[in-house]
Amino acid sequence: MPDCYGLIIGSGFQQFAKGEAEPLSETRFGIPSAPIRRSQIDECTVLSIARHGEPHTIPPHAINYRANLAALQAAGASAVIALNTVGVVSDIRDSGEIAVPDQILDYTWGRQHTIYDGDEGEIDHIDFTEPFCGELRQGLLDAAKAADIDCYDGGVYAATQGPRLETAAEVDRLERDGADFIGMTAMPEAAIARELGLTYACLALIVNRAAGRGDTPIHQDVKASTFSARTLAESLLLQFFQLHSVEHR
Repeated sequence: MPDCYGLIIGSGFQQFAKGEAEPLSETRFGIPSAPIRRSQIDECTVLSIARHGEPHTIPPHAINYRANLAALQAAGASAVIALNTVGVVSDIRDSGEIAVPDQILDYTWGRQHTIYDGDEGEIDHIDFTEPFCGELRQGLLDAAKAADIDCYDGGVYAATQGPRLETAAEVDRLERDGADFIGMTAMPEAAIARELGLTYACLALIVNRAAGRGDTPIHQDVKASTFSARTLAESLLLQFFQLHSVEHR
């Protein structure tokens, strides 16, 4: 495993973006959402970027995913852990818990979804059978076990367009399609990371039951569940970086 990791910060978790901000530099894909913040956890360098900007002002469909990933790569990251807030569709998990999904369904449109836009005269049809890196996923799961954290292994992440939340009927459709979690940002992020040669995995923070699936209004559920999911994710990440620091000693 590498000793320099990118950490993409999702909705409501800006406190993960720690460290001194580096100058905001333009990439070949344009300006990223926010400056990269560099910090050190034991032997691991962590490069954090706020996906929705600092402050949180960029909606999911307007994020420059290509620039964010290119900026992390240029700063030295070869592996990326993405924090994605999600709603849970099925009964495999509940609000306030975390998961490491292993598959994706993509319902987004109109986004810059590939680095191969024809401008440079090249194209690659990436193998996306397994959208998340197995080794990085296992590293996160091993860290959860070491820290005695209940973290779900697997599940299908459905990426919807946003920024609105889904209707109950849409959630029913997503469940029929096989979705377990619903978010708005793992695509095209995961595919672009693969195109750039970056190792990528998602740590999903479950902050609500999906529309029509809970007894509590969604925003009330989010407010009540966010602290628990954030605390679990912080503990898991600290354990992850500590474990991988040991590997490099």
